Amino acid sequence: MLRNTPSPLRSHTVKTLLAATVSCLLLGACATTSSVTTRTELVTLKGKPLTLEGAGVKVGQTAPDFTAVANDMTDKRLSDYRGKAVILSTVPSLETAVCDKETRTFNERASALGANVVVITVSMDLPMTQKKWCGAAGIDRIVTLSDYKQRDVGRMYGLRIRESGLLARA
Repeated sequence: MLRNTPSPLRSHTVKTLLAATVSCLLLGACATTSSVTTRTELVTLKGKPLTLEGAGVKVGQTAPDFTAVANDMTDKRLSDYRGKAVILSTVPSLETAVCDKETRTFNERASALGANVVVITVSMDLPMTQKKWCGAAGIDRIVTLSDYKQRDVGRMYGLRIRESGLLARA
């Protein structure tokens, strides 16, 4: 235990410990590191392989339940749609040409699927951006959710692109 009497050694030790603690907190260096499964060669950008974080899901596996943020800023879970058939789509950003076209196409075709089918598109776009985009694009048959807060979809489904932090198209 350090006493109240100052000494150069004690003062140096306290300063060193304080600096190390602050560094650990700022950099996360003291946190227990967990190994993250990574996969490459599955997704490319302009021919360059990108790294996906997480093991991904397997055919036949129950879809992991996740929490994401709806356009009205409420949390939604995949399990909120239990009892319905769910088509889950992930895109990097609704405001890119391919993601825009994909999501508009899902919206057009969703009306033919019936009331017992829910189409959900998840991106890292902020909920207010998704809401604005949906209004401008006339999206009324699919649910858009944002993974920006909890990042459950990216982590649980192995779809987070390490290089950009966005979700892979899946």
